[in-house]
Amino acid sequence: MFLKKRSTFGEKNGVTYLNGKVQIQNFSLNVYSYVVDGVLIDTGSQSLHKYFEPFIDEADFDQVMMTHYHEDHTGCASYIEKTKKVPMYLNEKTIEYCTQKADYPFYRQFFWGRRKPFHALDMPETFTSRNSAWEVIDTPGHAFDHKAFLNMNTGQLFTGDLFVNERTKVILKEENILTIIQSLERVLKYDFQEVFCSHAGFVEDGRAALMQKRDYLRSLVQEVLDLHEKGDSADMIRNKLFPKKYPIIKFSSGEWDSLHIITSILNEHSRTKPKVY
Repeated sequence: MFLKKRSTFGEKNGVTYLNGKVQIQNFSLNVYSYVVDGVLIDTGSQSLHKYFEPFIDEADFDQVMMTHYHEDHTGCASYIEKTKKVPMYLNEKTIEYCTQKADYPFYRQFFWGRRKPFHALDMPETFTSRNSAWEVIDTPGHAFDHKAFLNMNTGQLFTGDLFVNERTKVILKEENILTIIQSLERVLKYDFQEVFCSHAGFVEDGRAALMQKRDYLRSLVQEVLDLHEKGDSADMIRNKLFPKKYPIIKFSSGEWDSLHIITSILNEHSRTKPKVY
């Protein structure tokens, strides 16, 4: 199978970015790396190193902040460790994991490459860049170590994989819908104007987009619980709410699936539902 690769370089409101894309037939995936005020946010994937490494070489930054441990966000961290004398930060929960040889399914290696081991420092709760103060916001759900970064001076919010799109149709098996809702509610308490997503890029009217995603997920939770209360199984609910079979379900052998949305909601509801004695 032939994997096409390309990248796009650009700048938006003082934020420089590289967007790398991998594509096979009509199915494609992309990921962004951002540089703003001396901060590199996420490092791109190893499979796209021929694009991200020159971007890293030419970028002006003195610290690296990684939103989470997934290989499309940390894939070129080892290159930075070898070529730049700058601190790199990651949630302490996955620092040790990233010092080891990458271990994830073949399809992810096919699209994103094999992430090489690297060493990072414990992510602080706040940090400063050359001209700004930043807030590090705990935003688990997509990944248990996920963080978002808010520039308190400019109101620019870097959301990693918290947003991606307004209407979630498939998720990873490890994701938790109710936790994602809580994370969206957490960031919406802050004052921000612009949103930069690691897959959607610059999001027009970012606050409204995050609110719409939160409201969509809330509505989805209620739909799932209502159907379950009527006696529908998880498979039946999936077929009613998400009848389309998205290509990533097949490519990932089910690690990504609409069914995981349903089971995430039902499992969490069962766990938190008060017991009746």
